[in-house]
Amino acid sequence: MAAVKKQIRNSRYYVGGVTNLTRNGFGVYVYPNSFFRYEGEWSKGEKHGHGKLLMKDGSYYEGEFAHGEIEGNGSRFWAKTGVSYSGQFSGGELHGCGVMQKGNGERYKGEFSYGLRDGNGFLLDKDGQTYEGSFHQNKRHGEGQMHYRNGDQYEGGWLLDQQQGHGVMRFGDGSVYEGQWRNNLFNGQGTMIHCSGIIYEGLWTNGRPLGGASKVVIEGGDVLEVFQETPFCVEVQLQTEAGEKATGENGRVLQISTAIRLCDLSPSTTPASLLKMMEDIKETPIPTPFGFQVVSYPLMERAFGSQIFIDTAAPLAVAAVAAKSGSAQADSPLLPEGEWESGSGSDGPPLVGGTPSDLDGKEVRGEQNQSGEGESTTITEYFSGLFAGQEEDSTPPPANQRVEEGQAKFKNLLLAPPPHDFIPYQLMDELKRNIKKPSNRAPTDRPVLSQDKNSERRSSTGSCFTSNTKKSSIDSRSVRPGEYVIMVKDVTNPPFQGQTLPPAFALLRLFPAKTKSKNSQTDKTKITRGQEDMAKYPGLF
Repeated sequence: MAAVKKQIRNSRYYVGGVTNLTRNGFGVYVYPNSFFRYEGEWSKGEKHGHGKLLMKDGSYYEGEFAHGEIEGNGSRFWAKTGVSYSGQFSGGELHGCGVMQKGNGERYKGEFSYGLRDGNGFLLDKDGQTYEGSFHQNKRHGEGQMHYRNGDQYEGGWLLDQQQGHGVMRFGDGSVYEGQWRNNLFNGQGTMIHCSGIIYEGLWTNGRPLGGASKVVIEGGDVLEVFQETPFCVEVQLQTEAGEKATGENGRVLQISTAIRLCDLSPSTTPASLLKMMEDIKETPIPTPFGFQVVSYPLMERAFGSQIFIDTAAPLAVAAVAAKSGSAQADSPLLPEGEWESGSGSDGPPLVGGTPSDLDGKEVRGEQNQSGEGESTTITEYFSGLFAGQEEDSTPPPANQRVEEGQAKFKNLLLAPPPHDFIPYQLMDELKRNIKKPSNRAPTDRPVLSQDKNSERRSSTGSCFTSNTKKSSIDSRSVRPGEYVIMVKDVTNPPFQGQTLPPAFALLRLFPAKTKSKNSQTDKTKITRGQEDMAKYPGLF
C-alpha cells in the first residue's frame, strides 16, 4: 500500500492490462512530469500498436507505435503554431510521405526526411503561390515549377530556394525568357521575347542584357542636309554603352518627328506683341542638346499611290520648276535673303535626302510652256492640292518603325505643310522684319523695293502656277528652308524591362529645291553664304 501511495503522489500511474507484472494490452499511462499522457496499446511494457500521445499544451500525436517509438503512419498537431501533419513517421520524426498544413495557409504534400521537406512535393505557400518539384532540406532544389501570385510561371532548375541553371519564365504580361539563371536572375546565354514585341538574344548579367541597347543614335552625324520637296530617309541605330551596335535586339518601336526652333526672346527688349505671340504657343517647349528649345513641326511619309507616274514625279517636278523660276527661295522667312540655289556642293555633312531609287532614270513630262522648258501644269496643280488645299489633320505622321538587328530606317520622309496661322513662322517673320528694318531710310523706301522684287518674282514664276490664287496658297503653306530638328523616340509600350531609351536628336538643314547649275563652284559658294547667314541670325532658325 505504501508503494501505491507513493506512485499517486508523484502523479505517475498506469491503468490497464498487465501480463506477468508488465503493461500489456490497452492502458493509460501518465508520465512523471505530468506533461505527457499516453492512451493506447502496450506490449511487454512498451508502447506498441495504435495509440495517442497527448501533451499538456494541447499538442498530440495519434497513430502507430513500435517498441516504444512513434513509427509508421500517424497524425501530429502542434498547438502553439497550429501546424498539423498527417503521414509517415520514423523514430518520432516526420519521415516519408505526408501532408503538412500550417496555420498561415501554407500546405505541403510530398516527401519528408527526418522532419524536413526532402524529395518531390507540392507546396502552396501563404501567398497562394505554388511550387511542384524537388526539395532538399526544406528548400526548393533541383527541377521544379513555380506559379507566382502575379501570374508569372517558372519551370527549370533550382539551387537552395533560388532559380539556378536552365529555366523558362513565362511572365504574366506575356513575356517569355528562356536561358540560364543564377541567384534568381537572368545570367548567361538567354532569349527574351518581351510582350511589347522586343526580342533580345544574347548574354545576360544580373538580370540585364549584356549587349542590350542603351541609346538611340541617328546615323550620319548631328547634322542632316536635304533639299526642299525632296523625300529623304533617316537611319537609326541602337547602341550599347560601349558604342557598339546592339545586333541582338529586335522589335523595339521607334517614332520619328520634327520640330522647329523657338526664337530666343529677352523680355526686357522684346515688344509686347511678340511676347504675346510666344504665349499663344500652347505646346510645352522641348529641350534639345543643341542649347535651344523647339516645338513640334508636322512630318509626313511620302505615299506612292496607284497613279505612279504623277504621284511619284510631282514633288520632284515642282521642285525643279520652282528652282528654275526662282520661287523656291522667294519669301523664305527661315532663311535670310541671299542667293541660295541648289547644288550638292556643301561644306557640311553629305545629304541624306535625294531622288528615290524607284524614280531613277524616269522622265517627268508635261505640257511645255512658252519658254519650252517642259514644266507641267498638271503636276503643279497636283502639288498645289497636296500641300496647300489639304486640311491640317489630313496628313498622318510617318509610321513607327520596329528595330531589326539593332537598326531601323524611316523612308520617304517629307516636311509637311505647316498648319494655318503657324505661330513660329509668324514670330520669325516679325523678328526678321525688325532685324532687317533700316534706320537711315525713309519708311516708304523698303515697301517699294519689296513690291518691285515681288513683281519680278511674279513675272518669272507666272508660268508655274495656273492662277495667282494657287500661287498664294502654296506660298502660305509651303515648307520654308532653314534649320529644323529631327527627334527619334523610343515609344515601346510597355517599356522593355521598365526602361525607355533617351531620345536622339539631329539638326535638319532644309535647302531650297535642287536645280541644275552650270557652275558647281558658284552653287557651293551660295550655299556657304546661306550657312553664314544662319549663323548670323540664329534666332530665326
